[in-house]
Amino acid sequence: MSLNTIPTDKFILNNVDLWSNKWMLLTAGDFRKNTFNTMTVGWGSLGVMWNKPFVQVVVRPTRYTHNFMEKYETFTLCAFPEKYRQALELLGSKSGRYGDKIAESGLQPIASTKVAAPSFAEAELIIECRKIYWDDLKPDHFLDHRIHTNYPLKDYHRVYFGEIVAILGEDNYLD
Repeated sequence: MSLNTIPTDKFILNNVDLWSNKWMLLTAGDFRKNTFNTMTVGWGSLGVMWNKPFVQVVVRPTRYTHNFMEKYETFTLCAFPEKYRQALELLGSKSGRYGDKIAESGLQPIASTKVAAPSFAEAELIIECRKIYWDDLKPDHFLDHRIHTNYPLKDYHRVYFGEIVAILGEDNYLD
């Protein structure tokens, strides 16, 4: 797939649709060292913080990808055409701790342009990020009591902010 480099000020998308309906792969680690993991994500945000374009992602501490998010300073988010939905379902439901789920998915990891974390050849959108902040969700700060229903195991997410350092995407993401 041929992707264009997209300056952050020319990047367009339907933010809610991207997270709610398309899903994405969050990948952390080091492509050159062949040590990385990925997981499907459907919760997060994009915007501006501290005068930097950023993404915010959340990872439960029980997820294998959490180890990679903690150890490495970069990560990527990749969105895919609908025909890869089954691969994303597999990557969101299996752990890389117990086997090579990426190979099983059929997706091809590739080197990113500016970060150590890999991207995927089949992606229609790649967002490369450098971590700039993290914090843990605090259940006593939930103002809506219904949020607690998302945490029956009390495994509250860690929140990561990543400065966007590169965006590559198909023409429909370019203004």
